[in-house]
Amino acid sequence: MWFSRKKQPPIRSLIGEGTAVHGELRFSEGLRVDGEVIGDVIAAGDGASLVVISENARIMGKVIAGHVIINGEVHGPVASSELLELQPKARIVGDVHYHALEMHQGAKIDGELRHASATDDKPTLKLAASNDH
Repeated sequence: MWFSRKKQPPIRSLIGEGTAVHGELRFSEGLRVDGEVIGDVIAAGDGASLVVISENARIMGKVIAGHVIINGEVHGPVASSELLELQPKARIVGDVHYHALEMHQGAKIDGELRHASATDDKPTLKLAASNDH
């Protein structure tokens, strides 16, 4: 797959364990969250972005980035424009929008899973409605 060959952006920001951030958090390139964020976590700009939510981390808000790796808790919607990796201890309460998904055994989602093409203006059942019959 094309995204696995791309060089991941460097992690330039860290929310350490025992740290709580209240409010919207915008970042560029890479962010690792080991603590708690009460607010949205959003990748800024058009460049490649990576957010890592570690096992003890908790986000209460939406998460939007290109490459999203979750092994902690997210209470809010998650949108990944490239790859969403849900590791064994991932817990999501909210809808998930993804382009590509890797989900490990043990990960849990309480919400809808939607592929990126399902959000396009194109009909989602185009092949089922074919006029070739």
